[in-house]
Amino acid sequence: MTGPDSDHEIGVGPWTGPRPDDPRHDPELLTAGDRRNVVDRYRYWTVDAIVADLDDRRHGFHVAIENWQHDFNIGSIVRTANAFAAAEVHIIGRRRWNRRGAMVTERYQHVRHHATVEEFAHWAGAEDLPVLGIDNVDGSVPIESAVLPRSCVLVFGQEGPGLSPEARRLCRSTLSIAQYGSTRSINAGAAAAIAMHTWIRQHAGEPPA
Repeated sequence: MTGPDSDHEIGVGPWTGPRPDDPRHDPELLTAGDRRNVVDRYRYWTVDAIVADLDDRRHGFHVAIENWQHDFNIGSIVRTANAFAAAEVHIIGRRRWNRRGAMVTERYQHVRHHATVEEFAHWAGAEDLPVLGIDNVDGSVPIESAVLPRSCVLVFGQEGPGLSPEARRLCRSTLSIAQYGSTRSINAGAAAAIAMHTWIRQHAGEPPA
């Protein structure tokens, strides 16, 4: 049996009782306890074992983010993509990105870099994946009434300027998120979470136990 959660710590303590012979378990975690930010079914598993299990059931949508100004939202978008089991996250522009908001989820989420929009467009074309922009601009389609493809890429611009002109030209369509207050736009990380969950509501089944 496993040790109970601490009142003040996330996760579980050292394994108690006979050691399991499951090769997915990490001997160091069994000895020291597992305080990582993972769901309970992955307690004591190695990173490689968690990634392999996720790979068996990742969803058909990808997420792409433009990173020309070192956007601080990228980490939170990676974390949300991991939560919804996105196929992959694509960073367009600068290779370095702010990992603080990811909360180490980049260890479990596939992240690919594209130096330019053109490079990203070549990849998406080779994979035959439609690119959908998420931006509140003239001519955009309300995401609340849109039917998202089962296989697609949701692409997001930077906080403030939104999608670059090059990225907008690449998109098959651009989807907007309805707003009812005074602000011109919502946070890019929040917009990404809404868009991903829209895909989840349309295409995903029940989460694993």
